Amino acid sequence: MKIVRKKSRPRNQRVSNGRQRRQQHLLDVKVRSRSATQYRNRRILVVVSKLALLAAVCGGLYLGLRQSAKHFFFDNPDYRLSEIDVQTDGSLQREQILRTANLHEGENIFRVNLAEVHDLLQQLPQVDEVQVVRKLPSEIDIKLVERRPIAWITRENEISDPFASEGAFLMDARGVLMKEKKLLPEYLGLPLILGCTSESLEAGKVVESYEAKAALELLRLSAGSFMQTRFQIREVDLSKGYCIVVTDKNHTRVTFPFENLDAELQRLEQFLVYCDDSKQELATVNLLVQRNVPVTFAKPAAEVINETIDPAEEPRVMKAIPLNQPPKSGTSSAAKLHPSASPPAVERAIPVKGKKKKNGE
Repeated sequence: MKIVRKKSRPRNQRVSNGRQRRQQHLLDVKVRSRSATQYRNRRILVVVSKLALLAAVCGGLYLGLRQSAKHFFFDNPDYRLSEIDVQTDGSLQREQILRTANLHEGENIFRVNLAEVHDLLQQLPQVDEVQVVRKLPSEIDIKLVERRPIAWITRENEISDPFASEGAFLMDARGVLMKEKKLLPEYLGLPLILGCTSESLEAGKVVESYEAKAALELLRLSAGSFMQTRFQIREVDLSKGYCIVVTDKNHTRVTFPFENLDAELQRLEQFLVYCDDSKQELATVNLLVQRNVPVTFAKPAAEVINETIDPAEEPRVMKAIPLNQPPKSGTSSAAKLHPSASPPAVERAIPVKGKKKKNGE
């Protein structure tokens, strides 16, 4: 038996030649490129389909929710605004507040923009704080904290009635100017700031001039326990430009500088304590001077009364004198017979100095 041995091939020897290998490589690239394109197209189609389906679901949900909200909330008569509760601590009227906030009873409560209502009311010069609350199903509560005016301010140097003046404005502690439609009686007792010509005054504006801010600071500092009872400011004059001339309820005139008002009030307090101890009334003080301060005192009330009223040196005495009157009808014939006869005497009282004397003396 003849044994045929199979000839073994070298381990690193290639089966195909170079031409075959190049052709096979080109075929493989084409197959892989076509498969990748088909796979990519399928993925894009799947993503687009998913996005379209998601958009359709979202659109359907949006339309459904919108129709449901319109049916159950916005067009529901149970949520119709039927009560608007307005609370304020000042002089603003309910009609003015509702007109400014553009609120009307009968509209849907969910259609009311609370933020817009808050901003509209905050624009009023009289309003300091605003709170707007929606209470379902049909109520809205509005609470206002109005600014508290502490003084009148005007550009004029003299003014008799700030109520009747168009150039007089109310001002709060922050310097916000107000023009009240309803003036309360307590506004008459507020201090009056005159001669503020360094800026224009408009309702809703905040004063920015140095003089006006100094006047506000002086009013704030004078509200202390002692100064509020002993030195109550009634008028602040800024017309001079270099100082503040203040008049209090007792007509005391005090001249302040614009700086260091706290220290100047302490100096004034010393003068007032001295006047109280010495039973004197302060008339004028010039605090612009640091030493040898010019001070004048008012005259006592008894001395003023004695100067204005001069009593009579002697008491008034009444004296009777005769007056001529026409004769009566019963004495007409006697008058004709005796023409020299005098008519009866009538007495009249007139003031005469000295002692009372008898008639005819």
